[in-house]
Amino acid sequence: MKIALLQYPIAWADKETNLRMAEERIAALAGKADVAVLPEMFATGFCTDHPELAETMDGEIIRRLQAAADHSGVAIVSSFICSPDSLIASSPHRLTNRGFMIKPHAEMEIQDKRHLYAHGGEDQFFQAADERHIFTYKGVRFLLLVCYDLRFPAWARNTTGSDYDIILVVANWPEVRIQYWDALVAARATENQCYIAAVNCVGDDGMGLHYNGHSVAYDTRLQPIVSFANNEEGTKIAHFDIPVLHHFREVLPLWKDVDPFHLITSSPHHLITSSPHHLSPFTFHLSPNNDL
Repeated sequence: MKIALLQYPIAWADKETNLRMAEERIAALAGKADVAVLPEMFATGFCTDHPELAETMDGEIIRRLQAAADHSGVAIVSSFICSPDSLIASSPHRLTNRGFMIKPHAEMEIQDKRHLYAHGGEDQFFQAADERHIFTYKGVRFLLLVCYDLRFPAWARNTTGSDYDIILVVANWPEVRIQYWDALVAARATENQCYIAAVNCVGDDGMGLHYNGHSVAYDTRLQPIVSFANNEEGTKIAHFDIPVLHHFREVLPLWKDVDPFHLITSSPHHLITSSPHHLSPFTFHLSPNNDL
């Protein structure tokens, strides 16, 4: 599995510029990568207080990315400001920061952001996900974390040791907190015995924050497959050997020794469970308002 990490600046609130930039970069990956991972909210930047930038699932952002995926043969991963319908400005709390994987000539998969960044006002405009989804593409299983989700290990827990193979992270993570990014990306890969490809942006946003990247892909031994220098712009492709990962988990099955728990979201039918036979489970009850 070849995954391209695309680290570059996002033009603040400028959809057309950002879409053209994404289309050009994805087209260049034809025949070179299976998946392209872009930063979070690639089409707008982290514009939490601009509900007018939201689009529906059949809007221009998704239509153009689907065409880019079809033409290049590359699946595309990022997030965008999503509205369930055209009544955007009147009901901003109905918006979601919608993560997605758009597959060539196939139905897309979605994962809304679970943990809304209250310090940045995200909880004032968006609603949080209440279900966790695992994507499958070319026989490989993916968990998508959208930026702040990276901070919360229970949501990312690889409960059976084989829930997923690779964590994908899309982010707008500012330089002022980049030390946490570095630590958390490594931690999620380590504790879940998985590969990880985490993509941040670079440059400055409309709120005066600077982003210095630090996008990285790690292997099973936490060695970087690819990494970006401070403020580096570009595209790098990481090759993930899935049989090597599965063998690693068989030789060192650490998941059997984790604390068992039940992760209950606001949807009672959706349950993430971890229950090794030799330990008693405990339960996390998660409200839909980002309480972990």
